[in-house]
Amino acid sequence: MLGAKGVTGNTTMRFRNIACLLAALSSTTAVGEVRQAAADGALIEHRYQIAATPAEAWTALIHPELWWPEDHTWSGTRANLTLVAAAGGCYCENWAGGSAEHARVIMAIDGELLRLRGAFGPLQEMAVAAVLTATLAARDGGTEAVVTYRISGDASHKLDQFVPVVNEVIGLQFGAFAAHASKPAP
Repeated sequence: MLGAKGVTGNTTMRFRNIACLLAALSSTTAVGEVRQAAADGALIEHRYQIAATPAEAWTALIHPELWWPEDHTWSGTRANLTLVAAAGGCYCENWAGGSAEHARVIMAIDGELLRLRGAFGPLQEMAVAAVLTATLAARDGGTEAVVTYRISGDASHKLDQFVPVVNEVIGLQFGAFAAHASKPAP
């Protein structure tokens, strides 16, 4: 998920995907930052203004197969993603010959909050603990989405050294959500 396929993916395609994503993001307002970084932990926060109601944003959020960047999947195809938005539900990816549990839902409140426990992408191999929380609230005729990602592990992980990259990737992933949720209904 954090560039899982990007290591072996086609560089030209990745740049084209990023360019398209950045163009789509121009319709949303986003603010992201590393709120805390230490060798043994980090906290990232991103805020998005979405041109949709919280209920509409929720519907988009729980369907990552429609917006998650394909080069941040293990299979290379976002259509292989599923999310069961209930406690214990899996944010999983299944493809011919493989599968991955990206995260487990630990809290879901329709239209308001989705909390996942999972170390995405390369973090999975590090055996760190990580919790991602997405909150949605009505704001200025649309929705403010706040996405936080808290990562912790032992100091040997030196999380502070690569958390800026994780911050950018979370921004790309959830920027894609905000852009998708802001699209007018067909």
